[in-house]
Amino acid sequence: MNDEQQRAILTICLMAAFADGGNDDRERTEIQRIAQSLSAGTAIDVTAIYQQVLLHKPDLPVIAAALTEPGHRQFAYEMAVGVCNADGATSAAERDFLAGLARLLHLDAGAAQTLTREADALASAPLAAPALEGVVIAGSVNGAELDKMILKASIINGALELLPQSLASMAIIPLQMKMVYGVGKAYGFELDRGHITDLLATLGVGLTSQYVEQFGRKLLGGLLGKIGGGLLGGVGSAGTGAAFSFATTYALGQVAKRYYAGGRKIDAAGLKQTFTSMLGEAKQLQGQYTGQITEQARTLDVSKLLAMVKS
Repeated sequence: MNDEQQRAILTICLMAAFADGGNDDRERTEIQRIAQSLSAGTAIDVTAIYQQVLLHKPDLPVIAAALTEPGHRQFAYEMAVGVCNADGATSAAERDFLAGLARLLHLDAGAAQTLTREADALASAPLAAPALEGVVIAGSVNGAELDKMILKASIINGALELLPQSLASMAIIPLQMKMVYGVGKAYGFELDRGHITDLLATLGVGLTSQYVEQFGRKLLGGLLGKIGGGLLGGVGSAGTGAAFSFATTYALGQVAKRYYAGGRKIDAAGLKQTFTSMLGEAKQLQGQYTGQITEQARTLDVSKLLAMVKS
């Protein structure tokens, strides 16, 4: 894939992020930060693409025409679907954007609609997680068991980042939300999707921006492998991508543990400071679990996992 094709896919990705016009200032700021981060050390100025999308609204037919290979077109569509679904099931504006994109990319309409429906099902999956066995005993929380649950979720999300199926990557955010829900429930809090979304935004972990970052690091970091038939090639390197998802999930779980254990009394500044500290710790910790993440990626039954997420 050459630079022009990468720019085209990144442009489509960012256009998908703003397709419904619903991102708040925190999310826009986070996407801008990610664009600046992705621009560092690469030949592609992602910040310039961000500004172009935000201010000048590129001509989508021209952008789509730059993708001449079927595998590239399929991949661009899958990434757009993931971005649109990152913050919940697609809105009417997002569905219109995706339908138009599918036509411009000359994709099979039925297959494109199936992917969108599957992604919607993941994005709107119930928050309730499986029973917290061993975490809550006689009304008190077993912190060690809760840590095991957070670590397990982090390893699974690190593994999902390495898998070829686009829906595997789309499962990362729903699993993070299930984890936060489970942590809150362990401490007696019944959380809804809006509360969890707001908590993540406070920490600087926007839903749309997180998916943009996951995708951008894969595309520009050379972790995609050979694109074809909607897949990214086999299990990739357990490096940048796995570290990103592992660390974000682990830090999020640990911050949630402290927040709900303390009765939700930590202010926004304190939450951000704690998250930054835990993120640094998680990045160091990830090296110890690289083997487990890679093995999980090799043995994970994605169909069963997706069924569990949606149930």
